Amino acid sequence: MFAAAVPALAADAECVVPSKPGGAMDLTCKLARRALQASPGAPRLKLSYLPGGIGAVAWHTMESQRRAEPDTLVAFSGGSLLNLAQGKFGKASAADVRWVAALGADYGMIAVRADSPFHKLADLIEALRSDPQKVLIGMSGTIGSQDWLKMALLARLAGVEPKQLRFVALEGGGEEFTAMSANYVQVISGDTSEATLYADPRKIRVLAVLAEHRLPGVLSSAPTAREQGYDVVWPIIRGLWMGPGVPDADYRRWVRAFEHMESDSGFAQLRAEAGLYPFSLTGDALTRYINQAVADYKRQASQFKLVR
Repeated sequence: MFAAAVPALAADAECVVPSKPGGAMDLTCKLARRALQASPGAPRLKLSYLPGGIGAVAWHTMESQRRAEPDTLVAFSGGSLLNLAQGKFGKASAADVRWVAALGADYGMIAVRADSPFHKLADLIEALRSDPQKVLIGMSGTIGSQDWLKMALLARLAGVEPKQLRFVALEGGGEEFTAMSANYVQVISGDTSEATLYADPRKIRVLAVLAEHRLPGVLSSAPTAREQGYDVVWPIIRGLWMGPGVPDADYRRWVRAFEHMESDSGFAQLRAEAGLYPFSLTGDALTRYINQAVADYKRQASQFKLVR
């Protein structure tokens, strides 16, 4: 699929998923692996899982104990940046690691089981207005996470106090869909990339995608929140970082490798199959974007008094 070889890399490399298998972080590493496998001369990318603390365990492990590994990548999302902005990783900051590449973006979404009495977003909003304690909402992370903020923004627009909502904290998108399948929660606040993995209309109904416009592909029939009268848009970037002690030469090799892969037309197909949409930044440009995003998230979180 990929016409030319990537710049020289080690024969073996690792991609750390900072959550349990099955969610969007897992998807990010798998997309990187597929893209590398499609490139001549690229390394074998082994996936490993380091869940816990909504990503804090992986962050602190890599930043302190494995900070100089030249062929280890770690998945991140917009949620990781939100956690940094709110101080959920302690004193950690965006400057503590080396940002390699953004592989794409997806969007927030709200979903229910296919047999749910909620057929559209208005049905869910009405139930929350009537009695917010009766609806269990599954989310990845805790209060202040991006999944929490998505629902909080919708609730606030509907005149519902977000602190009245009942959330169940879960570890990643895989757990969210499993919990909803078992009716442990009735609604999930998640991401469109995760929804594409469970898009079977016999099982899942996506009430709203938090994008500017309807999305192409398997979720094309899912309406946006905006078109249903709730102007909430939540884009989420997906990418990779490395430890702060990685030698500059090794870091630059990986940056060039992802620049090469993402410029190839074959990568666009892999990205689409992963449920992601175009968003490509690497190295210094990505670092500048991250710094601005963290500042923006901090301002947004301060509206709900979430910044520590």
